[in-house]
Amino acid sequence: MKQLAREAGFDACGITDASALGRADYYQTWIAGGRHGSMGYLERHAAIRENPALLLEGARSVACVLLNYRREDAPPAAGTVAWGRVARYARGVDYHIVVAAKLERMIARMRETADEPFAARRCVDTAPLLERQLAARAGLGWIGRNTLLLHPRLGSYTFLGEIVTTLEIAADAPISDHCGSCRACLDACPTAAFPAPYQMDASRCISYLTIEHRGEIAAELRAKMGDWVYGCDVCQEVCPFNRKPPLASDPQISASRTPAYVELRQLKELRAGEYRRLTRESAAKRASAAMWRRNAEIALANRRRQATDQPST
Repeated sequence: MKQLAREAGFDACGITDASALGRADYYQTWIAGGRHGSMGYLERHAAIRENPALLLEGARSVACVLLNYRREDAPPAAGTVAWGRVARYARGVDYHIVVAAKLERMIARMRETADEPFAARRCVDTAPLLERQLAARAGLGWIGRNTLLLHPRLGSYTFLGEIVTTLEIAADAPISDHCGSCRACLDACPTAAFPAPYQMDASRCISYLTIEHRGEIAAELRAKMGDWVYGCDVCQEVCPFNRKPPLASDPQISASRTPAYVELRQLKELRAGEYRRLTRESAAKRASAAMWRRNAEIALANRRRQATDQPST
């Protein structure tokens, strides 16, 4: 299975069984506390999220895969232009398309090599699975203090995918937590989205606010969003495990479908045609044109406030 994953273009693969997950109670408490914000879809299919075997009749195993998306973009030239930042994950071709295609190739090769009939279902992040918990149980890393999966070699800049199958495959053992006493991610979060280590209040997360939240954003949070107009990488940028991982090797993932920096005044006036060009084949289309304009207005206000607060020289 791991060889097939490499052939399909994934950077890592781990196997776990399809039994119920041990941390499902945390997810229920998280939902009950309203920390999912307005993402009502996360409340659905709770039983399947807790037990991946319910996603496919007769499921025995889950193959979890990682695809590296780490990239480094040069900052824009210094000057008077106000720029807004876009999170790394949304820069290349939409990962839903890329990961799904690789999983399909992997399943096709499984059918060529398996000596028994089997059923399989591919999943990216639209299926009701607790992906990070599955990947951690499959030995692909541990859940970091910022609640992201941390792979010891790849860090957290990875897309996750799964194949749930009726094949019985030897499972990998989980690995230990290597975060130690580090609090870099918790202390760096601009909006204090981590009420405690290993806990996240998504309703305060800049990624949620810029991508998922459709309404007005509270003034207290707007002032802390900085120049992010789509997503946020702050808690990943400060993580020690993200200092030296390799750059993404997949050409679609490392492509520049959406720019790393967007001119804010132009973005504030974004129209339908420009929006289509900005988000073509990109995960950045998750946010509507109206949301991009809203985010640009907030970023511009923050830039003005920052310039006003700067001491004179």
